[in-house]
Formats: sequence, structure tokens, C-alpha cells
Amino acid sequence: MRTFIKSWIPQCLWILRSSSRSFHGNNRLRTSQIISYYESINQCKKELPEYFNFASDVLDEWARLEKDGRKPANPAFWWVNDEGQEVKWSFEELGSLSRKAANVLSGACGLQRGDRVIAVLPRVPEWWLLNVACMRAGIVLIPGTSQLTAKDISYRLQASKAKCIITSDTLAPAVESVLPGSQFLKSKLIVGQGSRDGWLNLKELLEVASADHQCVKTRSQDPMLIYFTSGTTGFPKMVEQSHSSYGIGFAISGRYWMNLTPSDIMWNTSDTGWVKAAWSSVFAPWICGSCVFVHHMPQFKSEVIAETLSRYPITTFCTAPTAFRMLVQHDVSRYKFPSLKHCVTGGEALNPEVLAKWKIQTGLDIHEGYGQTETIVDEQGAVVPAGEEGTIGVRVQPTRPFCMFSQYLDNPEKTAASVRGDFYLTGDRGTMDEEGYVWFVGRADDIINSAGYRIGPFEVESALVQHPAVSDVAVVSSPDPVRGEVVKAFIVLAPAFVSHDPEKLIHELQQHVKKVTAPYKYPRKVEFVQELPKTATGKIQRKVLKNKEWDISLEVGISNN
Repeated sequence: MRTFIKSWIPQCLWILRSSSRSFHGNNRLRTSQIISYYESINQCKKELPEYFNFASDVLDEWARLEKDGRKPANPAFWWVNDEGQEVKWSFEELGSLSRKAANVLSGACGLQRGDRVIAVLPRVPEWWLLNVACMRAGIVLIPGTSQLTAKDISYRLQASKAKCIITSDTLAPAVESVLPGSQFLKSKLIVGQGSRDGWLNLKELLEVASADHQCVKTRSQDPMLIYFTSGTTGFPKMVEQSHSSYGIGFAISGRYWMNLTPSDIMWNTSDTGWVKAAWSSVFAPWICGSCVFVHHMPQFKSEVIAETLSRYPITTFCTAPTAFRMLVQHDVSRYKFPSLKHCVTGGEALNPEVLAKWKIQTGLDIHEGYGQTETIVDEQGAVVPAGEEGTIGVRVQPTRPFCMFSQYLDNPEKTAASVRGDFYLTGDRGTMDEEGYVWFVGRADDIINSAGYRIGPFEVESALVQHPAVSDVAVVSSPDPVRGEVVKAFIVLAPAFVSHDPEKLIHELQQHVKKVTAPYKYPRKVEFVQELPKTATGKIQRKVLKNKEWDISLEVGISNN
């Protein structure tokens, strides 16, 4: 079965102040007027406001509503960890602390508007403070995962020309090892309890910083965030996002995919280095006035996730499809989630088997998100007929959607190459049916071309997980001297099948796939493994497996036959 995608209604309650529409006075715009104004921007009936800043135009507005008693008593931010520590901030407290942090960046760190800052931090409260502080000071934030190596950090420092790096005491040694080649770096800020020579300490500076700070007046299209791509081919590229692309653009997904209101508590498990953390742990919930919930876990553990959903009044839960698979294998029907009412996922396709099991165990549906307005085009950018496979594209002519990224920074060739005709190409493959539903096939670079047959790994994985022997699975392409490449499945066996004869079990699984889906899609190669490589949030790293397959083939000369 393929995953289908349908665009959402372009509406959402959001808070906006601009030079033309002010919410500061006694006569605040009613909710219907706010929605109407946002719809008019989304439908290009009105232009984006010339100036927009998420901190002052959204977060500070919620703080005022909170102070006036016109918002539910939910906190803005709620953080816990495995040691029993807890942090709660109201929108007013978030505002005060982020102003202090903005003064630290502009003062002690010596940063100016437009400067770039790399933040490599785990899920600690300071990460959220620094996000808002950078908005207030007009500083461009570059988040990075804590899994980055010294080599990764060095490349990002050089490519971005960042003036400051912010990290934990754990990662500080890795940063110091590459400092000799970081000629643009002016200051280093550490988040932790101890001190370190040559580093400023954020906690100490916050204690003495002033909470009086005037938010800079940023234009809607000014840069706000930079993310490095995964670097599937070549070195990672810098993707620039504007203040409006995320600050305004995520109102739709917050309200109509995540179904958020000011009374909701949203928990998204994404690592702070991934863009999903910005989407679902900053912009979407806060634009809807919801509480951002965070559980700081070094590793994904199904039992901890289930216990957290049971213990805390979380109403909306978002995690990766692989994590949902691990949760249903853990059998969450043993738990009670008294407050949970809405579940969402994204980042990769979710197997139908997992959808069904989660529904049985919790009574809740999982709402998959894709996050782009979809059209299917061919390699020349022409729209293909219904039912024909093509690349999922976003129309950027005659008007580029404001919620899209601005550019591949310092890489005009890459920016230009991502467009065909009137469309930006997402790199995903799919088909569109007669009713306008888009059916996701897979990432273009994940599609397996075996003897002319194009096979999406998701369909093979979905077939395999229906067999009781399969606990977890990842499908990638593997080189073959006859077919060019074939389907290979890496399978984690269920405990009851570990002692079974491997050859017989492989044959059984291959026959199972032939019965469930088109026979040519069956895995010609199968390898049983103890575990699959995953990110800290539980997402399978298929790229690691694929690279391993092709690197091995190069060593033995298979790919040259």
C-alpha cells in the first residue's frame, strides 16, 4: 500500500502585528478577522507584511493575552528529564528570559544583526531560549544535532562563516579541536554548569543580564534560520529560511494538521538539530498558543515514551514512523493515555500495519503529514497525467510561496538546479489519482531500479512487517551484476523467530512479499541483523545501510561488472 497525501485547508488562527494592522490597542482584531487576514496572505490576495518577527508579533502577543486572562492557563514551555527535573515557563517568562539571552548575544558575545550562530545542543531549555533570542536580535541561527563530529562542526563553521558557536560542555572539546581553522569565529558560549577556559557561560551571563531589550524590526523575507542538508550527494548545502517562511507558514500545519489550540500540550520527539524540531517544537505550537512539551531523553525508549504519555497531560503527540512502530511492538495497550487525543507523524512513510495496530491499542488515528503543496511533474517540469509516476513538485511560478525556503545559501547553481519549468522539485516520487490525491512512492534517491523495474522501499517494508517474524525492517538498493541493483531487506526478527532456520525463513519471507505485493518487488537479498541504525529520535538511517552496500560492492568490484 502506498501513502497518500492531501493538501490542508489554508487557514489557521495566528497572531500578527504589522505597520498596517496593529493588535496593541484596546480593540483587538477578533479571531475571525485574524483568520481572514491570514487566508488573504496565503491566497496571495494580500502581500506579506513588509515587517514580521515571530518573537514580537506572535510570542509577545500571547504573553499579553495571557497577562490579560484571555488565554488558557497552560504554560508556554514544559521540560522534564529522566532525573525528575522540571522547567515550566509562561509566555511572559519566556519573553523575559529570551530578552536576557538576546542581550547576552548582542553584548558579551559581540554579535550584530545578520551575524550567524551555530547551536549544537541536546534538548535542553536553553535551546528554545536561544531560538527566540536570535529572532529578537536579528541573528541567524544554525541548529545542529549533538551527533555531529569534529569534522562536521569544522565544515559548518567554515561554510557558514559563523561568528559564534553555542554548545554543551560535552561537545566543547570537539569544537576546540577544530578552532585553529575557524577564522570567522569570534565567541564561544557554553551551556552547562561548569566553566571552561576561553568560553563564556550562558547560565552565568543570564543571571546578570538585563530583561530590557527592544526587538529588532525584521523584514518578512530577512533570513532567520539556516539548516544544513543531509548531504546525499556532495557536501551538505545550506538552506536559508526567512522570518515569514516558518513564522507565518506553519500556522496551517499547527492548526489543521496538528489540530492545536491554546489549551493543548504538544510533544514532538525530534532532535533539536533536525528541521522537524523547528516545525513542531517551536513555530506550529507557539503560533497557536499551545504549550511545547519536551522530555530530554538521550535515547529513544518505548517504555519511557509510553510512561510519559501516561503521566503528563499531553494532548498532541508527534514522533517518527519508526518510533510508532517500536511503540506498537511494545504494546501500549497496557498503558492509559488519559489526555492524548491527536497523533501525527512525518519525515518518512508510515506502514499501514503500524497505523492499524496503533488504532487498536490506543483508539487513536495517526495523521501523516507531508508539508508541501503537491503536483506531479516529469523531469522537464511538465505536469504528468493522472496515474503516471513523476517527481512531486511545488509550483514557484508566477509566484513563489512565501513559506518555502529562500535559497541554497552561497550556492546559486544548486538553487537553480532544484527548479524545472514552473516547479521546485522536492526529490520525492509519487503519482496523482483522478481525485487529486497524491500517492507517495519514495525518495528519488531511495527508489530501486532493478532491471528496469522501479521499486519504492516503503511498499516492500510494508509487505514485510505484515509477517509475524519481522520486528523491524529497512529496505535499500544493493548492487547486482545482472540487474544493476536489487532489493535488499535488513530485518530484525521477532524473538519467537530468532531460532528458526535462516534459509527457510528467508524463502518464506520472499514468498510472503510476492503474495502481498507485485512479485518483482520481493527482496532478492535478506540480511538478519540485531538492530537497525537509527537517529536519536528513532528514525531509520537507510542511507547508512545503502552506503554500506555500495561501498562493499566497490571493494569487491561488483559495480564494475
